[in-house]
Amino acid sequence: MQPFRRVAGIGLPIDRENVDTDMILPQRWLVTVERTGLGEGFFGGWRYDADGGPRPGCVLNQPGYQGAAVVVAGANYGCGSSREHAVWAHLDYGIRAVIAPSYGPIFFENSLKNGLLPVVLPAASVARLLRQMVDAPGSLCEVDLELSIVVGPDGASYSFALDEGRRQALLAGADEIALTLRLDEEIAAFQRGDRTRRPWIW
Repeated sequence: MQPFRRVAGIGLPIDRENVDTDMILPQRWLVTVERTGLGEGFFGGWRYDADGGPRPGCVLNQPGYQGAAVVVAGANYGCGSSREHAVWAHLDYGIRAVIAPSYGPIFFENSLKNGLLPVVLPAASVARLLRQMVDAPGSLCEVDLELSIVVGPDGASYSFALDEGRRQALLAGADEIALTLRLDEEIAAFQRGDRTRRPWIW
């Protein structure tokens, strides 16, 4: 998992509440277990018309938002089904962080396990960021996990909180498997002792 310390890039405004995982990655892109190539389907139902052409009115197709690195969205982002592909699509598209007032709980957990940072800010702060990004496409937004702050296009700073264990794991780029492997010696010692205490289990 790629470490997350700081990202500064174009903000992509998704000015809607209750954006579910089927909107983020429609079902027709769920034909692989690979994590690459899914960026093409990121918000595919919005980006493309019935013939596969780009919809000019979609924010993802507007020139000012190309190369976006941070999504700013309404409440309950990532609700709906538990598809992990929705998180993979963000990363493959180039998104490293999402800022919203709240998230679907499974999407939130999947994000943390894959290196996508879900930042929770108050609704009023998110609304302010959204207005700036809609009014000025290409506006830059910075998310700094080391300092636990978001810096908006106007330079205003917003602090956010994240469980310290999750924060350290993201900073180190360590998923749950990597964290478990750090305890390899302790696990091996337990197993050796357990063979003595309970040989019938082995």
